[in-house]
Amino acid sequence: MTAHETTYKIAGGNVGVMLMHGLCGTPAEMRFVAHSLARRGYTVHCPQLAGHGGTSDDVKHTTWQDWYASAEAALVEMRKTCDTVIVGGLSTGAVLALMLAARRPRDVQGTVLFAPTLWLNGWLIPWRARLFNLVHSKWVANLIQFPDIEPHGIKDDRIRQFIRDALFSGDSTIAGTPVTPGGAVLEHRRLVNAVKKLLNSIEQPTLIIHPREDDYADLDNAWYLQRNLRGMVDTCVLDDSYHIVTIDRQRHVVVDRTVTFVGQVVEAHKDRAPKTTPLRPKAPSAHRVA
Repeated sequence: MTAHETTYKIAGGNVGVMLMHGLCGTPAEMRFVAHSLARRGYTVHCPQLAGHGGTSDDVKHTTWQDWYASAEAALVEMRKTCDTVIVGGLSTGAVLALMLAARRPRDVQGTVLFAPTLWLNGWLIPWRARLFNLVHSKWVANLIQFPDIEPHGIKDDRIRQFIRDALFSGDSTIAGTPVTPGGAVLEHRRLVNAVKKLLNSIEQPTLIIHPREDDYADLDNAWYLQRNLRGMVDTCVLDDSYHIVTIDRQRHVVVDRTVTFVGQVVEAHKDRAPKTTPLRPKAPSAHRVA
């Protein structure tokens, strides 16, 4: 199977929100949040990252620079019609959003991070997975696979069954691939290492939404970012969701907090826009009447 394009683009006003999916995921992860934002008049773009939308082999042969390049291209396209852009993402997509904010500060006015993943240290991750940190060769890494296992990042039973069926249906455009190649996990680590060096330069306001019971990325991922980002950080901790917060039980909370944050960024951006002082009308000239 070759990669299939599943990018979501919804035209709206001159405020844009760009949302990126997670590692070996698809833009469908962002669909609920994207349509909720679009109904409020925002332009929304959920790009498909390089190598995704096909098989595990497609992802295996990409680098984090490839993922970033596809994210940056989507941002450049959005800036053609949007004066204000907020970028965000789920898991690895959140890390890419931070990279965009650091490298293109004039083009990014805020970031929204859904379950940002710097370390795979959630309660589902076995202790032996830490041994993978000793792997530094892409060739060796690709000999290792990380299967997507129960509960698949979803706490809601009904949604989990849907995701499970999609994962093993052979159609990777809905729920991504059921196996993550070790090479992709290694590239994620390299991306994180690059982003961590830039965190204290990111001044844009940030919203972090992270579940307390995250099965993939412990809550300390959020606390680390809150301590190290330079700009204002608003953190929301969910108490009834697992990793994929954008479609799990508290997705409506995710939407409400995101909508509020985007509105705040828009207002703040308006306040910082240069204001022109209207010219005073000239006083009428005095004319002598004969």
